[in-house]
Amino acid sequence: MKTLIAYSSKTGNTRRVGEAILKAFPQGEIKDIKDIDNLDYDLIIVGTWIDKGTADAKALKFIETIKEKRTAYFFTLGAFPNSNHANDCIKNIDKLFLDNKNTLIGNFHCQGAIDPKLISWMSELPAEHPHSPNKERVERWEEAAKHPDKKDFENAYNYFKNLV
Repeated sequence: MKTLIAYSSKTGNTRRVGEAILKAFPQGEIKDIKDIDNLDYDLIIVGTWIDKGTADAKALKFIETIKEKRTAYFFTLGAFPNSNHANDCIKNIDKLFLDNKNTLIGNFHCQGAIDPKLISWMSELPAEHPHSPNKERVERWEEAAKHPDKKDFENAYNYFKNLV
């Protein structure tokens, strides 16, 4: 099965998860979204980092070009993988694929380190801002900094190996 793993990665997290997934597809290719010039594949797997509850802008534009294909996706996010935010991201990204009449066969997500520039920006926010640092948020940032880890890579590989 000719498979494309297309990714958008800001910090390298999403690219590294994509590389782990590639091992499940002997005839697979992995490419940065900016380097893709055709969609002639049996399966297109899109990797994105999360921005404002959905795929990042580069991935959003790419997903818009995928129509009536067999697809799956994966993402990394700073929030906990079992959070309401992660569930909202799944709903939002599912909709992107399904609106273009794609066959969506699955998705995977894991926590990923947050861009240090974003943490620096949020650290300067006033206390009343919804993204300002508090004990819980700082602990989540610290946990996210440990991901993706070896277990996340194994889980991604196993998920996609078993998916097809």
